Amino acid sequence: MNQEVVKVILDCKKDIWKSQELLQTLDFCTALEKCLKRSRDSQLLILVALQQFEEFFQIFQSVYKHQVLMFEKLQLRKNKLDKKLKYIKSWRKVSSMIFVATFAAVLICSVVAAAIAAPPVAAAIAAATSIPIGSMGKWMDSLWKNYENALKGQKEVISSMQAGTYVAIKDLDSIRVLIDRLEIEIESLLRNVDFAIEEGAVKVAIEEIKKKLGVQADMCSRDIRRARTVVLQRIIKHPHN
Repeated sequence: MNQEVVKVILDCKKDIWKSQELLQTLDFCTALEKCLKRSRDSQLLILVALQQFEEFFQIFQSVYKHQVLMFEKLQLRKNKLDKKLKYIKSWRKVSSMIFVATFAAVLICSVVAAAIAAPPVAAAIAAATSIPIGSMGKWMDSLWKNYENALKGQKEVISSMQAGTYVAIKDLDSIRVLIDRLEIEIESLLRNVDFAIEEGAVKVAIEEIKKKLGVQADMCSRDIRRARTVVLQRIIKHPHN
């Protein structure tokens, strides 16, 4: 509805009650005001939605990077544990071989000393064999085994964390696909309404136009309300036939 038409309604002094279009004019004024309000609300909703999408995308990117970094750190920790486990297994075998070889050497020496009838040597070897070499070997082996089990427990925990992180990353990848689709749709929407503008000067001009349109919309809404009031007053004050 042209603003000049609204002013004509405001300035009109004659009684237009007999016109059948009076109520239609009143309804049109109401509909026009609602339309302007909906347009303004729609614009605000679009701007808010775009802002929320940008904020969500930034948070999503941060979470995704954090999960990937966590997965990499867990992988490094797991590799270190694998090296330690390999090192412990090797030393466990070596220590067992050392104790077995020591026990065998002492046993062989005692047999040889007895064979050549050397009582002092045989007595010394007998004293050496009285030391619980086998028990000491088992004790050392149990220490290595406990340490190995502790590392295996850590590895299992890290493997579980890594599996959970991997699943989270895959879920985020699925969400990322949906975000990319939504971003494409938003860009398409912005292009369709000529909203995606790259030049800074044009952006400033558009902002200025938006401000002027807002002022004009306020003026139109105010005039429409006044026109509607005039029409209602004419309806109320008109004498009934």
